[in-house]
Amino acid sequence: MDLFGPDRGADRPPPGSESPATRGAGQAGNPELAPLADRMRPEGLDEIVGQNDLMGPGRPLRETIERDQVHSMILWGPPGSGKTTLARLVARLTRAQFLQFSAVLSGIKEIKEVMRAAEQYRRATGRRTILFVDEIHRFNRAQQDAFLPYVESGALALIGATTENPSFEVNAALLSRCTVYTLRALSEGDLVTILKRALASARGVASRRVAAADKDLLYLASLSGGDARRALNILELLATATPPAPDGTRPIDQTSIARAAQRAPLLYDKAGEEHFNLISALHKSLRNSDADAALYWLVRMLESGEDPLYIARRMVRFASEDVGNADPQALAVALRARDAYDFLGMPEGALALAQAAAYLALAPKSNALYVACGRIREDLKAGLTDPVPHAIRNAPTPLMKDLGYGRDYQYAHDLEEGTTDMECLPERLRGRRYYEPKPFGYEKTLQERIKEIEGLKARLRERRGVKRSP
Repeated sequence: MDLFGPDRGADRPPPGSESPATRGAGQAGNPELAPLADRMRPEGLDEIVGQNDLMGPGRPLRETIERDQVHSMILWGPPGSGKTTLARLVARLTRAQFLQFSAVLSGIKEIKEVMRAAEQYRRATGRRTILFVDEIHRFNRAQQDAFLPYVESGALALIGATTENPSFEVNAALLSRCTVYTLRALSEGDLVTILKRALASARGVASRRVAAADKDLLYLASLSGGDARRALNILELLATATPPAPDGTRPIDQTSIARAAQRAPLLYDKAGEEHFNLISALHKSLRNSDADAALYWLVRMLESGEDPLYIARRMVRFASEDVGNADPQALAVALRARDAYDFLGMPEGALALAQAAAYLALAPKSNALYVACGRIREDLKAGLTDPVPHAIRNAPTPLMKDLGYGRDYQYAHDLEEGTTDMECLPERLRGRRYYEPKPFGYEKTLQERIKEIEGLKARLRERRGVKRSP
């Protein structure tokens, strides 16, 4: 990589004549051999489709590019949303030296070489280097740290592209020195616009005379998952594989599109943000008693390759946390689903998980146990950790009995009522109510049982002439 080639300032070469090192491999050599998605990249900011909140007229990111004041940034978005396209446009429009770097192919040695050369370039020319790093999330901590001094000194403006949440994948120190721009998946309308442009453009497939109705292009867009690259790849395959009709056109329809598309890959990362987004969606759909949504998120995770046992563990947790004693069977159902999956494996075991998800979604809900445990933790944090009352202490030795352990203990089975008025909480906590069942499902019965027990204890205290401590 020649870092000190011709100055790309006032005498910069016209668009399209840059060296392969600065343009990227897809544009090098014969442009007709490049994939359609590469040939159809916008050649100016006005050609960008979608991302209007970032690239619309007057928007800050567009302004920085037009004024050649590009700063260090992270472009975060799903595949095919325009991250690389945006970086390529910076390469066309900036007066700075622009270099492209792949996190897949480069190590820390190459990083340091480029960083030193960028510093030398700035000293020699007074201009900085803009470095585009594709898939920056693939760099480890040490590799990312190598950029820091040069980003701080101003010798380098870093543009990192990632499909992963930068909060998880980019070092905090580097992230704090970059502006994060979030690119959204393109809408179906955006994709149709891109497809029509490719059908009509000489850079596209105009010479193939592909004939497609609007409804068919919309169908193609719906199979592309917001990914412009995928949409154009499907179109290119159709343009190549569809035989011409007698009139010379190559008609495509939904049947041929479905065959070419096969199946859109599901966006998922088993350790990153989308992993947590989807399990959150499942949990909240269950909590909201939406069985259809719960089943959708469950199947989507399984089809994306999520570990079924992870989902099973989360449903077991949900059964206790969000259903609780409103339906005591929920925990048993979740545990049986886990056991059934262990026994059957995939794909058969998926149905057991789906059965549990539907049951949990439609079960009555109560977080009373979760709230009760939270209240207890708050009291413990506040220092309410008094000794165990003597009456309910174990007294296995004579010395312990002499010290009062077990004194005044009342054995509930000896009483006709099946309970006693003995206090089991420390004195400062007597009368404290932690568990308050809700009036749903079986907890409504438990509410009545608590009232019954309180009445029994009150009568026992009254019979013994004992007043309960306030």
